[in-house]
Parts: sequence; C-alpha cells; structure tokens
Amino acid sequence: MAKDTFYPQVKSALIKMGWVITADPLRLEIGGVKLEVDLAAERVQEGLIAAERGVEKIAIEVKSFISISPTHELNAAIGQFIAYRLALEELDPIRKVYLAVPVATYDDFLQRPFPSRMIEVNDVSLVIYDPIQEEILKWL
Repeated sequence: MAKDTFYPQVKSALIKMGWVITADPLRLEIGGVKLEVDLAAERVQEGLIAAERGVEKIAIEVKSFISISPTHELNAAIGQFIAYRLALEELDPIRKVYLAVPVATYDDFLQRPFPSRMIEVNDVSLVIYDPIQEEILKWL
C-alpha cells in the first residue's frame, strides 16, 4: 500500500522522541482480512522504578490531507482508524492506535464543527505533527 506524503516526517519525529519503530508497516490479519497500519512503535515508560517499567505500544496511521477533498480523506481515515482499533482490541489490546494529521489540517479543517464532531463521536486519538520541523506537537 502506498505511504502518505508526510509518512517519513512522522517516522522521523517519533524516532526523535525516543520511540523505537517495531513495524513498518504493522501487518494485521483478523477474520480472514488483512490490514496494514503505517507504523508500530514502542518505548519504555519513563519515571517508573526499574521493576515497574512498562512499555508503551502504539500504532500510527499517517495522513497528509493534501488532496482537493479533506472531507473525503477524513471519511477514509476514520474508517481505517476504526478498523485498526477494532483489530488491535483483539490482537494486541495494549497497543493504542492514533491517526496522525498535519498541524495545518488540525488547526483549520479539523476545528470546524462537523469534522470535529466526527473525530469526537468516533473517539479518534490524534497525533498532530509538523511536517516541516518533523516534530510531534500534540497527542490527543
């Protein structure tokens, strides 16, 4: 499957934050259906004593939102997110799935009432990234 335009920037940003990429892509198979999430990453939780340290596990679907129709991209992205979340609930329930979106899309399009409500109603976890600086700005 083709990677989104800003995929390398998100991967770089995660690595800069101390995440270890464990799958690129994360391949899932459930109920005879094959799925591919863009990235899987892990990192040791900081601030805990050694005996209690856990590992944070995430899966990230990267979206660039550079097409003519951001509404169409959001519809497709939410569908993917829901499918990945459902599959991971059964296959890897510790792993949390996120939808990565560029800061310009978040600040403009996703703040509009209807897209914002779509995100809220579908309980979509977001990673807001800056593709120019290759940084993660927010985890929502």
